Amino acid sequence: MISIDRTKQKKIHTRQIDIATYAGDTQSIVVEGTLHDERLMNSFRPTGQKVPPGTIHHMVIRMQVGPPGLVIQDIDVEMPTAPRKECQGARDSLRPVIGLPIVAGFTVRVKALVGGAKGCAHLVALLNAMAPAAVQGAWSAMSRKPTDPKLLPAAIERIKNTCMLWRTDGPLMKEYEENYKQLLDERE
Repeated sequence: MISIDRTKQKKIHTRQIDIATYAGDTQSIVVEGTLHDERLMNSFRPTGQKVPPGTIHHMVIRMQVGPPGLVIQDIDVEMPTAPRKECQGARDSLRPVIGLPIVAGFTVRVKALVGGAKGCAHLVALLNAMAPAAVQGAWSAMSRKPTDPKLLPAAIERIKNTCMLWRTDGPLMKEYEENYKQLLDERE
């Protein structure tokens, strides 16, 4: 087991990621993610220049996601703090993900489209952290009112096999199938 003795070991860096989902227009949601990296001690650049503790990265991504299929309809990036002024050039690097659905394989597609030398590793990390939160936020938005039973199979298909409880033969899939069948029987 890995242990940390906080009385002897000094914390040197923190990263905080915060993600929130907001109601958008009638069918879309807006997902906002913030990444904040904090250096907690002096450090030195390869040139020998001393860099004091402080914020290294403060980046914000806002994306509008909507139907059909949790598609990224628009995306904006802000960089209130970046280590170098040239980093601001990466603010438009995520534009190629517009039109991309948030489905299985999303992370791989994001890395292929905007990863590596095409963009910013920190923005890619934040965007990839936002994808599952967007799915959860879409569920929350959808569940604010009763769902049209005709839409349930497609919605459930999106979360099938996303975790052990939602695996094809898992307890939540079985519960859904039983409840859906009962719902259809009641409507006939």
